[in-house]
Amino acid sequence: MKITKFVVLSFLLFAFTATSIFPQAVHAEDPEAVIDVNGNEVTPDARYFIGAASDDNTTTLAVSATSQIICNSDVILSSMSNGLPVIFSPAVESNDSVIHEDSYLNVDFDAATCRMAGVSTMWKIELRPTARGFVVTTGGVAGLNRFKITKYEGGNNLYQLSYCPISEPICECSCVPLGKVVNRLAPSTISFPVVFVPTDRVSKIEYKMM
Repeated sequence: MKITKFVVLSFLLFAFTATSIFPQAVHAEDPEAVIDVNGNEVTPDARYFIGAASDDNTTTLAVSATSQIICNSDVILSSMSNGLPVIFSPAVESNDSVIHEDSYLNVDFDAATCRMAGVSTMWKIELRPTARGFVVTTGGVAGLNRFKITKYEGGNNLYQLSYCPISEPICECSCVPLGKVVNRLAPSTISFPVVFVPTDRVSKIEYKMM
């Protein structure tokens, strides 16, 4: 019995010592903050246009909706001048003042009229037979429709969007990249780079990617 207590105490002492000497082994570094086109950190509840790359490497396309009313609309890619602002917020309650890469997010169109009518503008994934598959649409519920922003290879401040299904404990399903399917934003094997443009940059339609 004394030997068992000695082993337990020795293990606890070792664990405490390792935590003190090698804190990086216990506390992983926080993911980097997402950066907008101005080089500033993307923040929760601020309004951004999501710009998508085109063939000439400029953001002439932006996230929009199938209807100007926005409520109950699918998410599409349209000309930058027709882009609609979105708001990012952590899917899990957090006091973080910035949006981090690889963190679960809610994405909402900024549409006060829909909120006043009690209609959700939060993004979600829904099967659309006419589109031959799933698409990103509105009507989501907070915490149940998780998206993620990750770094896109090939440039500064370029990112890609993914949808992350809540599948536990059924399976450990990976996040699915979002791409352009016809003119809709939808799960795709081919993702594309996006940038985040603060709404005060709307007067500058084209933003040359870095």
